[in-house]
Amino acid sequence: MKGRRLKREYLLAVDLGGTKTEVALAAGERDWPGIVARRVYASQEFEGLDAIIADFLARPDARKHAGALAAACISVAGPVEGERATTTNLEWAISAKALGERFAVPAVRLINDFAAAGVGIARLDPGDLETLQEGQPVTHGARAIIGAGTGLGVALMMWDGKDYAVHASEAGHVDFAPLDQIQDGLVAHLRRLHGRVSYERVLSGPGLAQIFHYLKDCGVDAPSRAMLEAAEKEPDTAVVVSEFGLRQHDPLAARALDLFATVYGAFAGNIALAVLARGGVFIAGGIAPKIVEKLKDGTFMRAFTDKGRFGDLLSTFPVHVVLNSSVGLYGALELAGRLARGGVKRKVKGERREA
Repeated sequence: MKGRRLKREYLLAVDLGGTKTEVALAAGERDWPGIVARRVYASQEFEGLDAIIADFLARPDARKHAGALAAACISVAGPVEGERATTTNLEWAISAKALGERFAVPAVRLINDFAAAGVGIARLDPGDLETLQEGQPVTHGARAIIGAGTGLGVALMMWDGKDYAVHASEAGHVDFAPLDQIQDGLVAHLRRLHGRVSYERVLSGPGLAQIFHYLKDCGVDAPSRAMLEAAEKEPDTAVVVSEFGLRQHDPLAARALDLFATVYGAFAGNIALAVLARGGVFIAGGIAPKIVEKLKDGTFMRAFTDKGRFGDLLSTFPVHVVLNSSVGLYGALELAGRLARGGVKRKVKGERREA
């Protein structure tokens, strides 16, 4: 870790998502990341975060260190308000104070998952990024990190004179803005299902599945027999659509993936304009690494820069795909270390104050 190392103390980091939860225990006296135990859990198989942490700390590789925890940081896929948070897609209520008391951790911090990912960006290796657009990066320019997975996360990063301060956001829940007739039909389809339609209803695993069903219902094409057979074995439609769309083995899946990438690029361009992300736009989340070849084919970047008079400006913004799925965990681990040294509050600002 940067600065003074912690002596004979351990840090607990958790990246809690709607689909999976990654937990790690790190030794403060070791070089970064110093992880001594690590495990990924299927979130929906547990009744709450307490149960996941209890299971993790009871495992042999973690048990021998658990009694010396110095600090913990929990990255939460949902709004954070002080010492409390509620996960958006699991509806779990989390209390930093309660976690600290139950697991004997003297300092516990909750943070929005994409704010944690923003912190984790600095801990990535060059090979953890796939560049979609080199652009003309501005030193200390504003940054944005965006990611579709179970939901749609966004965080903003501003240089504060010494380091990047990360600002949590719930921009994934802003109103979806269709850009053509196909997208007009999609928003009408989603409105019948959900009422209000946010970008997360489109840019997420469930959203990709809905795009596929919408195009099928419109008669754009019919799914192939091979895809229907695969869908019977795999309950997650988005996984099947991604696989068949990427390999061009199903025309309807390919169309759905193309529309997904188009909306994704347009949304990322909107966020980039909102913050003037001259320091870079980072596309993270669970879906991007799996469809990176699609994101590289030009569909995403055409939509990103298709902003009329501001297209030339957006062509100067660096755009990268984050390939390392542990970026949020790295951010939580970094923040746990800062928390143990008393410096976390200066670096992370703006947790959302409303549901």
